[in-house]
Amino acid sequence: MQSPLPPSAVPAEPQASLDPADWSALRAQGHRMLDDMFDYLSTLRERPVWQPAPAAVRAGFGTPLPRRPTDLADAHDRFMTEILPYAVGNAHPGFMGWVHGGGSAVGMLAETLAAGLNANLGGRNQIPIEVERQIARWMAELFGLPASASGLFVTGTSMANLIGVLVARTAALGRAVRQAGVAAQSDRLVAYTSVCAHGCIAQAMDIAGLGIENLRKIPVDDRFRMDPAALQAAIDADRRAGLRPFLVAGTAGTVDTGAVDPLAALADIAARERLWFHVDGAFGALAMLAPALAPLLSGIERADSIAFDFHKWGQVPYDAGFILVRDGAAQQAAFAASATYLSRDDRGLAANSPWPCDLGPDLSRGFRALKTWFTLTVYGADRLGAVIAHTCAVAQGLARRIQAEPRLELLAPVALNIVCFRYRAEDAAAADRLNAAIVLELQESGVAAPSTTRIGGALAIRAAIVNHRSTHADTGRLFDAVLSIGAQLTGQAPLPPGRDDAEAAPSPARRAAESPDLADAAPPSRADRATSEPHVLP
Repeated sequence: MQSPLPPSAVPAEPQASLDPADWSALRAQGHRMLDDMFDYLSTLRERPVWQPAPAAVRAGFGTPLPRRPTDLADAHDRFMTEILPYAVGNAHPGFMGWVHGGGSAVGMLAETLAAGLNANLGGRNQIPIEVERQIARWMAELFGLPASASGLFVTGTSMANLIGVLVARTAALGRAVRQAGVAAQSDRLVAYTSVCAHGCIAQAMDIAGLGIENLRKIPVDDRFRMDPAALQAAIDADRRAGLRPFLVAGTAGTVDTGAVDPLAALADIAARERLWFHVDGAFGALAMLAPALAPLLSGIERADSIAFDFHKWGQVPYDAGFILVRDGAAQQAAFAASATYLSRDDRGLAANSPWPCDLGPDLSRGFRALKTWFTLTVYGADRLGAVIAHTCAVAQGLARRIQAEPRLELLAPVALNIVCFRYRAEDAAAADRLNAAIVLELQESGVAAPSTTRIGGALAIRAAIVNHRSTHADTGRLFDAVLSIGAQLTGQAPLPPGRDDAEAAPSPARRAAESPDLADAAPPSRADRATSEPHVLP
């Protein structure tokens, strides 16, 4: 073996590394950046929920590609002044539009560790993959699936639902479909979900090559849950027409109202008809963490696959979607592929098979599992379950206030944590215009940020209580602002300040739970523990 060149003989090279010349200066700047984010999270209530970005700020992101370096401190200053103030605002307790989790400081720190490690979790023999596997085992335990179950982190439930459809397709048609495609099949596959299901189920049918027109949208009952009798009738009709049913996709927490399909009844039908039973539990599946809510999901333990997000009710920072499949071999059959650059061995870096790339389409994968592992480990399942139950209690409190207010109308039952309501008006068209205007005023005021949807054709103000920081006081501010803005827009007397309402004036224990200094607060006394709201996550 030839000896290496002596140092004096090694030719000089230009500085190519991106590491800093002065690590101490970078360390100091890094601490400033981290401190700024701690300050941001600890003062959320002092900020608007959302605010529109000025035109000049928006235009500043239309500049050409930078060719020369910029000081890190300058880039950080620009982040603080031009990016942070104009984000969507879902960390704020007043954000109630769409189903966005609030994240946590613990998750933020874990994400920093993952970025520093920079592990690619497509495969190889490494402990980060064991972290992801442990979470899959934890989730199989939570949902009552067998040890043979497999799981995979993905961007979100839209991708997880796509994987569920692809695994179901391969289970129905065999691995040959991966070579010949669905066009070569004599059977025309059809799937079933409710009219209230998320649009990504139809998108998954499209991407899988099965066609949106082969997704049957089943009617719902007066609580917006799929009608099992109508499902059975649709399956029977398709069989008579010579089609091949293959998939039933139930929903645990619909996007509009939070309704939970009768999963046990759907599981019965799927078993009887020998269909793949998939559950889209984007946010609702994690209700399994809350003992009082878990019975609502009875039947989910019989699912063949479950799609859900940790970044919603699990409070993990974006993104952290997950797919859990009862039969790990079926998931591998749908995705595993041989390639020389992915060869396996019993030792070295090529060991530790099967790899995550055998369970889904991605080979380049970040360490999403770490922030999820930290969240589950640091807070524990029971505390996360208490947070979930708390958001549902806050939603029920808002619903009670709406029902007691003649100017407002509750438009759907509150199954979990989503409240759909509107300000009454003289007719349907006027109500739609009024409530759309109320939501825009609310969002631009920075007081609260609900969204809109349609319930039975009527435009609704939709408040989704997902953030662990949100309390009765936050929904109280939303409630008062809706009445005040509605009164102004309709020419009625404005709402007087200081409404006398038990939920708008929380108990001392409740006020303590809303304190921004909760991370350092003493635990509630035994007497208070039964009535106080759960602490927000630090």
